[in-house]
Amino acid sequence: MFHRILAIAKKEYRQLKRDTRMLFIVFFFPVVLLAIFGYAINFDVKHIKIAVYDQDKSDYTREYVDGLISSEYFDLVKYVGDDNEIKTLLDEKIVQAVIVFPNDLSRRLNNNEEVKVQYLVDGVDGNTATVIVNYSNAATFNYSLKLTKEYLAVTGKKMYVPINLEPRFWFNPELVSVFFLIPGLMGMILIITAVISVSLSIVREKERGTIEQLNVSPLTSIELIIGKILPYIVISLINATIVLIAGYVLFGIAIKGDLLLLLLGTLTFLFAAIGLGIFISTIADSQQVAFQAANVSSLLPSLILSGFIFPIESMPTVIQWVTNITPAKFYIVILRAILLRGAGLSAFWDQLIYLLIFGIVFITLATIVDRKAKAA
Repeated sequence: MFHRILAIAKKEYRQLKRDTRMLFIVFFFPVVLLAIFGYAINFDVKHIKIAVYDQDKSDYTREYVDGLISSEYFDLVKYVGDDNEIKTLLDEKIVQAVIVFPNDLSRRLNNNEEVKVQYLVDGVDGNTATVIVNYSNAATFNYSLKLTKEYLAVTGKKMYVPINLEPRFWFNPELVSVFFLIPGLMGMILIITAVISVSLSIVREKERGTIEQLNVSPLTSIELIIGKILPYIVISLINATIVLIAGYVLFGIAIKGDLLLLLLGTLTFLFAAIGLGIFISTIADSQQVAFQAANVSSLLPSLILSGFIFPIESMPTVIQWVTNITPAKFYIVILRAILLRGAGLSAFWDQLIYLLIFGIVFITLATIVDRKAKAA
């Protein structure tokens, strides 16, 4: 049995070796995809374009605006002269927000009265608008705190804060969104390359007419399938290594957890992904059909339903159940636990079991389909 599996694996390796264009795509595509997605998909909102309608024109307003634009989050586009200009700036998307200072701001502050500063925010993009409001709230709170401290210092009073909030962010202190996205992107790249490349393997034999020779040989269905997937496991592991190196070089993603656990999780994920690919290969009649089926079953679910971008917890209960159709969902949990948190096996052992079940189910189905094809 071992020699027959090894013979099929050697045969598949030689076929892959001859197909230089396929090998180029398999090894070059992941790095390009990682770079494009890593730089393009970014939830960090910076350089927000703002305009200021300053009706007070005091030192207070100038100091407030200087504090905003001194950071990388706000860029001052212009000062507004009247109300009519505000609508034009927002309608034509020249700015994303307009700050309106009342004409009695300095008088109210000097009399220790409350002052309201208005932010007019473009709410078409709800996520960006929410971030802008959060940034502006933080900036306003800091400036208000500064004024409070100055007032207390002048009056000789001490500030009393009953409860002082001191948030500390673990695992990603700078809150860089690319650190959250890269593990998901790695899972998406691996499932695409694994499923698509494997799905073409048995179909290629059908199109070339060599499947009949394999069917009449002493090979069993399970030996054929194992022999077919072995070279792709090696290729996918090389791909995973390349993606990890590229992630470190391009984005500074370091492995905080155990390398052996990462290898275990990756092998289990590849077992599930390649099981799906081999099942597609057994039921498809042409490489075109196999390619399309592999794309639909790997790319779309891993992009939308895996938690790569959209949190699964925020989805409706029915959709949360549907997310189990993609092994990328479980692998991304493993990657984020190992790469970002440095967690141990106790944090994701159940994800490994799900992946094993997923792979066993699809390889069993592929074996049944292949046996029926031989019997026919």
